[in-house]
Amino acid sequence: MPAPGVSPRAWYLFLAAGVFLLDQGSKWMVSRGLVPGEVRRVIPGLVNLTRVHNPGAAFGLLSDYDSGWVAVLLVAFSAVALALLLNLLWRGPARLAGAGLGLLCGGAVGNLFDRLRTGAVVDFLDFHLAGYHWPAFNLADGAIVLGAAALVAEVLRRGRRPPAEA
Repeated sequence: MPAPGVSPRAWYLFLAAGVFLLDQGSKWMVSRGLVPGEVRRVIPGLVNLTRVHNPGAAFGLLSDYDSGWVAVLLVAFSAVALALLLNLLWRGPARLAGAGLGLLCGGAVGNLFDRLRTGAVVDFLDFHLAGYHWPAFNLADGAIVLGAAALVAEVLRRGRRPPAEA
């Protein structure tokens, strides 16, 4: 909830900045504490910390393609998506949608910053259960997923409202 006198837009941008800082701080700590490919068990059989450099898209998609074009396309796509998200955020969305857009922006900036700086993102959260394994991801990816879920929830919530009286 925004503080009195602070616009909701400023609060959503503050949320995006917080996501970016947490994401970059966590990647910095992982990069200092783990060598690439190292795995540390946090909760055996469920959660590991690992250090993976992902030149592809979210959750390792396109990481097998060793092409400069993939990197250029991912940076371009991220920049366009970020511009669209900021445009939507600037229009003053409803509270849940604004929070979702803030999360999406923070995550997008975090991963875009990594791609521009090193050509890859550092993924480190590694979940698995009963033989199922989810590809490693980072806090920016998690914020993007939560932000998208918030936008879907806002759309579903608005869809349940009765139509306005004419």
